[in-house]
Amino acid sequence: MANYVKIVLIAIPLFILYLIFAGTFSIEDVVFGALASLLVSTLISEVLVKRHRKLTELNRLAILIKYFFHYITVIEFRAHTDVIKRIFSPKMPINPGIVKVPYHVETDYALVTIANSITNTPGTVTVDVDKEKKKLFVHWIDVKGIDEKLTYEKISKTFEEYAKKIFD
Repeated sequence: MANYVKIVLIAIPLFILYLIFAGTFSIEDVVFGALASLLVSTLISEVLVKRHRKLTELNRLAILIKYFFHYITVIEFRAHTDVIKRIFSPKMPINPGIVKVPYHVETDYALVTIANSITNTPGTVTVDVDKEKKKLFVHWIDVKGIDEKLTYEKISKTFEEYAKKIFD
């Protein structure tokens, strides 16, 4: 029973995405989209989802949506503004470097969320992960310091808070 629940809970968002990207709602698109979504979710459900109960927790979805809007409105805006200032003010000092940033999440999904959020934010790029020591190596456009508490606070704290609530 649990396996069918996983398949359906994965197929639903796949189907919705299919319809959005198809751009039409003809009967052929709906039928093909439903079949394709069920087939893909059947093939990937065992690899993608370990505990299907997490898929049914609506508070996780609400946190994901809140994170998405916070990320694209607040975090991205601040980072883009900073990089744009640096572009138009060539005398503005930059201090690029690679720093260690600790992380405290358990699942790979949470770790990937943090690493991708860092990389997608202008001015920072995750260049490596040490899973044994639980450290990210991040290229930072303006290193404020190398203390790991500081790098965690400045670079990944917000991302990790959301990732833990969504995936751990």
